[in-house]
Amino acid sequence: MNEDRKSSKTAPIIVVILLVIFTGGCGLWGGDNDKASPIDNNSSTPIPGNFLSNNPITIGPANIADMVEKVSPAVVNIETNTVVSNSDVFFNNDFFRDFLGNNGITPRQNVQTGVGTGFLISDDGYILTNQHVIDKATSITVRMANNDTDYSAKVVGQDYELDLAVLKIDGNTKFTTLTLGDSDTIRVGEWVIAIGNPYGLDHTVTVGVVSAKGRPINIEKRVYRNLIQTDAAINPGNSGGPLLNTNGEVIGINTAVNSEAQGIGFAISVNTAREIINELIQTGKVTRPYIGVWLQPMDENFAAQYNLPNTGVIVANVIAGGPAEKAGLKINDVIVSLNDTNINNYEQLQDFLKTRQVGEKVMVKVIRAGKTLTIPVTLAEKPSS
Repeated sequence: MNEDRKSSKTAPIIVVILLVIFTGGCGLWGGDNDKASPIDNNSSTPIPGNFLSNNPITIGPANIADMVEKVSPAVVNIETNTVVSNSDVFFNNDFFRDFLGNNGITPRQNVQTGVGTGFLISDDGYILTNQHVIDKATSITVRMANNDTDYSAKVVGQDYELDLAVLKIDGNTKFTTLTLGDSDTIRVGEWVIAIGNPYGLDHTVTVGVVSAKGRPINIEKRVYRNLIQTDAAINPGNSGGPLLNTNGEVIGINTAVNSEAQGIGFAISVNTAREIINELIQTGKVTRPYIGVWLQPMDENFAAQYNLPNTGVIVANVIAGGPAEKAGLKINDVIVSLNDTNINNYEQLQDFLKTRQVGEKVMVKVIRAGKTLTIPVTLAEKPSS
């Protein structure tokens, strides 16, 4: 009996003690974000507060939808028709043509349809796109978002080397335009947005980051320099469309995708395009001086074989009738400088020529059979092809 009373008196004390322990534990296990983590009591690094709360973590800018809605009217879909000859197999074969006497056989003509993207750079209808989008097109149709009107476009100017072209459409209204940004200021890791017409799916929006800058790549016979690499999805039909920063400014012209990989797309930097837009509009082309040689880089084997320093660029071929042939340059000459500017690769030679004019005389220093020669070469206009 006494034991029962003693037990009943002790129970409230035990409960109080447990409550104190539990209440003290709350201070150790919850609430303050700057206290030690319950996951690792031995960790000296506190876990960020948003991992211990229900607050959502926002990754990337939240205003992309607003920006896309604003700029989309300036992005256009481009559809091209190109007439190509599809000659009969017998017509193209000398034996069958002679045997059959031709019999009035003529090549058949087919119309190929292509799709691409562009964007308006002036409110009176000038459009920037890729040259390969409109190359050899016999007709070009431009369509806009939320606009049922089809506009017939004409090519104002095009440049094969930089893969850029300017089109013109006419309308009874002022068109919405995009602002050209500064591609030199973008940083790797910044968010970018591509808008285009991949596989005919008009005004498709994809988002990614700048993966790298200054990428050189070769596609077929075209050499691209200083490209922006991005993991924003770029597919056939995106070519010519804008790559935008989060402010809605164009920082690149989408132009290529690596078909052997995923998440690797490329865009021409807008600062490269900015240099030639006015020239394309005013003259229809870009005039460049050239020497008239095919080059290959110097390598250790060639240098050792001819007992040369491992510097300069090798003349692999001389273009018939070009400035170099007229001046007397020969195959296996090693160009080491132009006007005393050292030349160690093709890019340096091209950068030098960008500062020169057609008709200007350039002093080309070469090493030929162990001897150093200085040959004056008068620059001519580089052919468009």
